Parts: sequence; structure tokens; C-alpha cells
Amino acid sequence: MNGALFFLVFTAAFAAGGASVYFASSKRLRLRRAKHSRSSIITNAMEYRLSMGPRIVAIGGGTGLSTLLGGLKGFTRNITAVVAVTDEGGSSGRLRQEWGMLPPGDIRNCIVALAENDSSLNSLLNFRFDRGELKGHSLGNLILLATTEMMGDFQRAVEELNKMLAIRGQVLPVTTENVVLKGETKDGERLTGELEISDHGRELAKLWIEPSDAEPLDAVKRALSEAEVIVLGPGSLFTSVMPNLLLTEMAALLRDVKVPIIYIANLMTQPKETEGMNIVAHVDWIASILGAVPDYILANQSAIPEEFVTRYASIGAEPLYLSAKEEEYLESLGSEIIYGDYCEIKNGKYLRHNAKHLSETIMEIVRGNRKN
Repeated sequence: MNGALFFLVFTAAFAAGGASVYFASSKRLRLRRAKHSRSSIITNAMEYRLSMGPRIVAIGGGTGLSTLLGGLKGFTRNITAVVAVTDEGGSSGRLRQEWGMLPPGDIRNCIVALAENDSSLNSLLNFRFDRGELKGHSLGNLILLATTEMMGDFQRAVEELNKMLAIRGQVLPVTTENVVLKGETKDGERLTGELEISDHGRELAKLWIEPSDAEPLDAVKRALSEAEVIVLGPGSLFTSVMPNLLLTEMAALLRDVKVPIIYIANLMTQPKETEGMNIVAHVDWIASILGAVPDYILANQSAIPEEFVTRYASIGAEPLYLSAKEEEYLESLGSEIIYGDYCEIKNGKYLRHNAKHLSETIMEIVRGNRKN
């Protein structure tokens, strides 16, 4: 084969091969574009559905509130988490003492719970240092500290983190004033701070916050005025739920709302804090502030495995179930009791609320209220 003929054959072969590669690549590109287009349509439809979801205000703190938020974000973007700022233990307590900032721990957990991808963020923001001066501090708490220092304001720092993580909703401290939880036992002993209150909860006769006239954030007031439903808990009664309600103006706002208030009963009593207290006793404390019982009480009915009952009993905690007599009493006061399988085992170790089942019940309540 002479050079000219070889060149023509080679060129034709290359062109044919190149064409097949081109068409194959083009086909793959079209497939990718089609998949991307379908994915975008699904994503946009989901975003639209979430944006049209009900406006929910969830009030509390601790693990219980963040657990609930993880379920609610699958139904709506219009969530406002109102978080207590009386925490004084662990990393939050140290930052409060050393830097004079409000405790960031519960707020961090709620922000992570509402983030789009909470699993990867959880690992990062909840990373806890195990040595040196930073021992015991979580990275998320330090980020909130740094942002507070940069912004010069804790509220703005929280709002900035809300935006940075593009969370489904917003997380707000109930107030930015430096409030302290106070109490008095039945024997007249005065208690100061969350830790003392938690240790003597079952002996409490009175509970208040100082200063009692601390103002809720304007954003909190606005969220309450626009809410379609307000959820209290789940969480520690005296140190997560009640601190939010003890602000004078907050209690007044909740008394005046025209939308349903839901209380999510805890799964277990809390050692020392609510040891020996039943669900009625929990509700009585809330009613003492609100002037009425919550419109709905969500109570767990699923059985707790015996091994967990035994394990929790060893630290002074026992399951919380409503008896027929207690149910009748609460209904006579105006509460509607809703039972559900609200308990699940987390990581094979811990009892936690089933956020999906709770959220489904809350959505049903909202839908029923919208029809009325």
C-alpha cells in the first residue's frame, strides 16, 4: 500500500472511529442531561412542596427537640425552633463562664438537625476535642463562638449559621438576655441554675426565671403570630421546655394564640429531675404557666423492650404511659390524647422518639385544623 492510499485508509478509519466515539460520548452526554433534568424536576417539586408546608414553631431544647426537627424537615421548610438558653453544663457552660456568651450547644444541635445533609454535618460540628485546652469543646460550639465574636451579637451569629448551612427553617434562642433558672423546693430550699434544678426537680414547688421580664426575640414573637401549630417538647421538663415558657411575655403570647398547642410527652422519666412524676404531673406544670392544658398530648403506646426498661431503671428512669384514669382526667380538662408508636431504639443503645411518626401525627393535626 503506497503512502497516499495508506493515509486515506487511516484517515477514513480514524474518522469512523472518531465518529463512533463522538456519537457514544454524545449519547452519554444526552443521558446525563436527561437524568440531571429529571433530578432537577424532582428536586424542584420537592422544594415547592416543602415551601408550601405548614408554619410550625417547636419549643424546647436538648436532644428531644433536635430529634423532632429531623423528622419535621421532611414535611415543611417553615419551621422555627425556639431554644432555651439556660444550659450551663459541659462545653456550653464553660463558654458561658469564660466568654460570657449564651450557651450554644442546643442551638448547634437544632441547626444540624435542620440542615439538608445532617449526617456529614453531624460528624463535623459535633466533633469533640479530647485533649489540651480545647478538651470537651465541640467544633460547632467554637464556630458559634467565633461567629459571635465577629458579629458582636449572638443572635446575628445564629442567624448567620442558619444561612451558611441553608437549613430548612430557622433556629432561634428564645431570648438573648442572660437569664438564670431559679427554683424553690417544698422544704423552702432555694435553687439556682439548671444543674441544681435538674438535681432537685421532683422536690420543686416553684420555678421561675431571672430576670422574669427578659424579652423574647422579635423573630420569636413573629413566628408565634404566624404559626399554624405550636409544639412543646419533647425534652427535659424543667430544663428544656419550661425555661422558654417562664418568660412573662412568652407565656402571655402562648396564652393568646388561636392555633393548636401540642405537648409531646417524654418516653421516660428523667433521673432526679422528673423521677416519680407521671405525664399528668408534667402537664400540670405546663398548665400552671399557660393557664390551660395543651390542646393535644402525644403519648407513646409502643412497648419498650424489657432490657431497656431494666437498664434505664438502674439509673432511676421508668417508662411514661398514660393510664385510663389519667387519660380521662386530661380529657376532662380539654386535652385530646393521641397515642402512637413514638418510641424507637437508636444505635442499639438509646431510647429516642420516632421523629417520623411524631411528624406524621403533627401534620394530621394541621390538616384537620385547616379544614375547620
